Amino acid sequence: MIRDFMTRHRRIAATIGAGSAVLIGVGAAMLAHSRRAPEPPTDKARIEMVVRDYILAHPEIIPQAIEKLRDKQGRDAYAANKAALETPYESAWAGDRNGDVTLVMFTDYACGYCRSSLPDIDRLLADDPKLKVVWREIPILGPGSEIAAKASLAAARQGAFRTFHERMFAAGRPDGAKVSEVLRSMKLDLAKVQRDVDSPEVMAELRKNLELAGRIDDSLATPTFLVNGQMLKGAVGYDALRQAIAEARKRA
Repeated sequence: MIRDFMTRHRRIAATIGAGSAVLIGVGAAMLAHSRRAPEPPTDKARIEMVVRDYILAHPEIIPQAIEKLRDKQGRDAYAANKAALETPYESAWAGDRNGDVTLVMFTDYACGYCRSSLPDIDRLLADDPKLKVVWREIPILGPGSEIAAKASLAAARQGAFRTFHERMFAAGRPDGAKVSEVLRSMKLDLAKVQRDVDSPEVMAELRKNLELAGRIDDSLATPTFLVNGQMLKGAVGYDALRQAIAEARKRA
């Protein structure tokens, strides 16, 4: 299931179809506010022709409308799954437990952009005492990702998620040997880690994270940040994340 995540969740055509419906609504609204006399409500073909002509003349509105639709869908999905998204697995979080803004990060240990985002997250936590960060593991970049994700959640069960998180990224692209080396460098009960990596609890958490990712965005990749519902994709940097946090506080 984990390795097939990206294939199962790419359904862009459905979104484009929904985006077209949005455009029809936009065009109808423009027509209603034009200086021409109102069209008869039964003249559907004429309305559709006006909308078609406008879209052909202004094709740039298509990606704009689709992006707006996807953003709304993402916010709606976030609201519907807010508790599940913002409730961390064991110690897979940092900052203020009752923070006024929660930043959720979907991450993969084989993701170089996730690695490059580490200093941004550390800086945000240092600068913002009211921020809560929750990490959600979605191992979608190969077997090494899955091994590392299981180990990180096993470490989280011993209160050591963040230490593993930082050391695993510092070790480079994950594989079994590097994961074992990182685990041995920590003060962990390794026998318990061995039991936990394939435990029902850890596997259930990974399945849950993948399901949540699919609900938020069927093409979600790593890193993806959610700030009280606002989605930012990729290594967007400290300033963009800080701005999203500030906007979230204004909306609260």
